[in-house]
Amino acid sequence: MSNHDVIILGGGLVGMALGLALDRHGFTSAIVDPLETSTVTASGFDGRASAVASASWRMFKAIGIADTLAPYGSEIRRIEVRDGLQPEALDFSVAEGDEPLGIMLENRILRGTLRDAVAKAEHVSLHIPNKAADIDRADHGVTVTLQSGETLKAPLLVVAEGRQSPTRQAAGIPIAHWSYDHAAIISAFDHSEDHQTIAHEIFFPDGPFALLPLKGGKRSALVWTVKASDSEGVMALSDRAFMAEVTKRTGGLLGDLSPAAPRSAYPLGFHHAARITDKRLVLIGDAAHGIHPIAGQGVNLGYRDVAALAEVLVEGARLGLDLGDAQLLTRYQRWRSLDSLAVSVATDSLNRLFGLPGTRARSVRRFGLGLVQKVTPLKSFFMAEARGTSGDLPRLLQGELV
Repeated sequence: MSNHDVIILGGGLVGMALGLALDRHGFTSAIVDPLETSTVTASGFDGRASAVASASWRMFKAIGIADTLAPYGSEIRRIEVRDGLQPEALDFSVAEGDEPLGIMLENRILRGTLRDAVAKAEHVSLHIPNKAADIDRADHGVTVTLQSGETLKAPLLVVAEGRQSPTRQAAGIPIAHWSYDHAAIISAFDHSEDHQTIAHEIFFPDGPFALLPLKGGKRSALVWTVKASDSEGVMALSDRAFMAEVTKRTGGLLGDLSPAAPRSAYPLGFHHAARITDKRLVLIGDAAHGIHPIAGQGVNLGYRDVAALAEVLVEGARLGLDLGDAQLLTRYQRWRSLDSLAVSVATDSLNRLFGLPGTRARSVRRFGLGLVQKVTPLKSFFMAEARGTSGDLPRLLQGELV
């Protein structure tokens, strides 16, 4: 039996980030995950890339992984938003020398870097591949028995198992959820024109079409939302036909295109947990909330959870409180539930607004985009949201340890 300050179920991007954040503050944790590192860092594992918001990047600096990741990332210094292929775009850009809006990184690079850092961390023990066979959340602590037979004890259990979290379900925490009847086609391609660190979000009637700059200047990630009924057909296209469809939707923004990565398809849905805490239990990341990728905020919501939870636990420990104390969990619940719900509702509403058909709806959207472009306070608000710098920021998201 081994004792820890925190047990983390789930060794994805969010779970590993929490383990590393706690380690930086001297807290011990045990991370349990069913997948081998070699599996989740393989180039063909899922092909996805993430836009790490500038506030999340500050946390990466504070927990010591930004310097390792920087050579693999591409800054996002401008975002252009269009309703269809209209020439006029709502643009969010930063001045020379200012902090970028975010950093684009392949998920496999993120996973590999986080797992390498955690493997070297003094206060983290990895239990990979492994699963929880039994969980006992008692009045005075949590005991987790693993499939391997090992037993872990801690005052607090953190659940970072993703959207289909079995531990959340076993705890009886209800979720609001629905399907968008859409799928995201994920890939990457090379192009003849330099992306100039610009991300493009183009809204078509069947869903948003995002081009996200990758390292090197002439490669971009693609997140193309299609109707669920069309996803099999898109996946079945030859590379040539697929590139022809992508080229048509880019409107020549990036010149000639060629495939640079395999395609994959993921069903899209929304879910939000009714509460994110229970007896000696906390939900973070996709176990707590899952949103449409329309604004690229999904994993960044998880990083906000990490930063807030780390701060709550560190400050609670300084007061001599049990890390599973109901007061601490209530503070985390209050801090994170409203913010995550607001972002979830905003992305859902944005997706529905841009999905409305017809000339009148298109005119309203274009008027709205033009208004945001002209009204500086509105534009500044949306830029702060994109950077993840709005609201009550935990210290890690300000680049500081607690």
